[in-house]
Parts: sequence; structure tokens; C-alpha cells
Amino acid sequence: MIKSLRTPDERFRSLPDWPYPPHYIDDLPGYHGLRMHYVDEGPRHGAPTFLCLHGEPSWAYLYRKMIPAFLAAGARVIAPDFFGFGRSDKPIEDADYTFDFHRNSVKALIERLDLADVCLVCQDWGGLIGLTLPMDYPERFTRLIVMNTSIGIGQAAGPGFDAWRDYVANTPGFDVGKLMKRSTPGMSDAEAAAYNAPFPDDSYKAGVRRFPALVQTRPDMDGVKTGQAALDFWQNKWAGESFMAIGMQDPVLGPPAMQWLQRQIRNCPPALEVTEAGHFVQEHGEAIAEKALARFNLA
Repeated sequence: MIKSLRTPDERFRSLPDWPYPPHYIDDLPGYHGLRMHYVDEGPRHGAPTFLCLHGEPSWAYLYRKMIPAFLAAGARVIAPDFFGFGRSDKPIEDADYTFDFHRNSVKALIERLDLADVCLVCQDWGGLIGLTLPMDYPERFTRLIVMNTSIGIGQAAGPGFDAWRDYVANTPGFDVGKLMKRSTPGMSDAEAAAYNAPFPDDSYKAGVRRFPALVQTRPDMDGVKTGQAALDFWQNKWAGESFMAIGMQDPVLGPPAMQWLQRQIRNCPPALEVTEAGHFVQEHGEAIAEKALARFNLA
């Protein structure tokens, strides 16, 4: 049994622009005893599904500016929180956090909900994990919206990422909300507090501590073979529609990284460049969602 913490529900009351009731699953195969949270809005059948995967150190709240546009187009939205983040349970031990632990949990959720006609919406760790999923379910995934992320194939991520990883490793109690606000000019104090909501104290932050160390920057790291197989899938086998948006102010996964990724995704059109956005490009997500929907003829 994996020991974990559960953030009290009252921490998530009255969050700005977040009217969505929680949904939980606590019996995913291989994860018994751990409760995963996900947003589930829109029609359950007969509509495209937008699977929105957040990254580090955020949670599904990151998609609050995109979800309304997807719902207005008549789609279903599924936005889970990875274990260790958001309203999902948070394993205490750092060693419990591995690439396959997280990847397999999302696979189990996809299978449990029997998702079909899926548009993968991903950024940061949502992409490092999410971009490895369609190759396992090519019949389920039909579209892609990809923002400021990469595929873990064992290559160095550059000095910007190295600095971030070192910062997290040496600042175990860093303030998540303050980081999000610093990265997104104009974010309100209430929105920053929503990003802090999952973490009553530092004991809840094992996932926040671990994710940067799991990024596959060396060829011997867990998940590299999976990433390499995913890269081949996107280069040679992807048959769906794609849309890319780039937060141009991102010092880590900005234009150079995303231009490389665009070249790897078969038939990916030129990216939407969001000049004022940084790493957390979803904070400018309303226009991105609307342009993607138009691209897919779903608006």
C-alpha cells in the first residue's frame, strides 16, 4: 500500500473561474487505495473528448481558460490531476514517483472511462507523459493540441532546465503560487492561491519535488525507450489533426524546443506564436482553444 496524503476539500472552495465539481476514482488497477481526481464536463457520448493534461507544478486548474471554449463547442472535457497534484492523492515517498507510475495511471483512466475521439491537450509534463499515449491507443486519439513541452528521448534539455531542476532540488518548500504568478504577469492573488490550494504544507509536495528529476535528459533514464517509440509514432504513424501553440517567453521549452517538436509531428501545421505567454501558455488559453477548434472545424 502506497502511503499518501489527501488535501482537504475545503482548500478548493470558491476558486476563481472554477465551477467544476470533482470526480474521483479510487480503484484504478495497480493504484488501489489512491484516489485520482478529474474534471468531467460535457456530453458523455457522441462528442469529441478533450483530454487536458497539466504539468509541473500545476493541476487541472491550469485549463480554466480553455475548458469553457471546448464545452461551448459541444465537446466533453476530461482534465485529471496526476497523483501528487491538485485534488488527487499525494504519495509521501519520493521513490513512489516514476515515469511509468504516472503514465500507467493515465492509461488506466482512459480505459476506465473508455474515452474515444480524443484530442490530447498537453503542456510540460502533460506532454512528456501524454505524447507517449496515442501510440498505445491509435484508435482512440484523433487530434492534438500541444504547447511548450517535449518528448523524453534522453537528450539534455539545456541550461534553463538545469537551473530549474537545481532550484527545485535545493528549495524544497518553494511557493507554487508565487512561482505561477511570477511566470504569468497579471495573475491575481486569488488565482495564485488556487495553485497553492493542493499543498497545505511541504509534506504534500513530493510530486513537486520529484517531477523535474524525472525528466529524461540522459539515455539511461526510465521512460527513454518509451519516448523514442513515441517519437517514431509521431514522425511516421500519426494520422490525426494537430495544433501547436508556443509561449514565446518560455526560457526552457520555448521556440527552439517547440520548433524541433513541430518537425517531429507528422503534418503539424505552423505554430500559433503567443508572444506574451511564457511556459504556462494555458494562462492565455481562451484564444488558443478557439483557434484550435477552428482549425479542427469544431467551432
